[in-house]
Amino acid sequence: MILAITSNGKSLTSGIDQRFGRAKYIIFYNTDDSSFECYDNDLNLNAPQGAGIQTAQNVVDKGGEVVITGNLGPKAFRVLSVANIKAFCAVDVTVAETIESFKNCKLKELTNPNVEGHWG
Repeated sequence: MILAITSNGKSLTSGIDQRFGRAKYIIFYNTDDSSFECYDNDLNLNAPQGAGIQTAQNVVDKGGEVVITGNLGPKAFRVLSVANIKAFCAVDVTVAETIESFKNCKLKELTNPNVEGHWG
């Protein structure tokens, strides 16, 4: 399974970025072999609008099956939902801690957006 995790940095010891669309990086972590790839989300970080939609589309295009982030707006949530990608919430932890929490079913699934559009 491919997890798409918003991150403040390029490693598994980096903290979770609370923003989805304007996250600095997205770490794509493969739970089957523990490999990961870091995607630089810089274009969307500075986008005047549509950052959530474009970041969600990038997750879809890169094969993400689950999104883990702090906050997810309505437009990005809709794109992910249409693609059957589930979203989970994690706050104030590292990417590695988030992965362990996901594996142990300790993360809350987002069944709706948890912030308004243009948050953060």
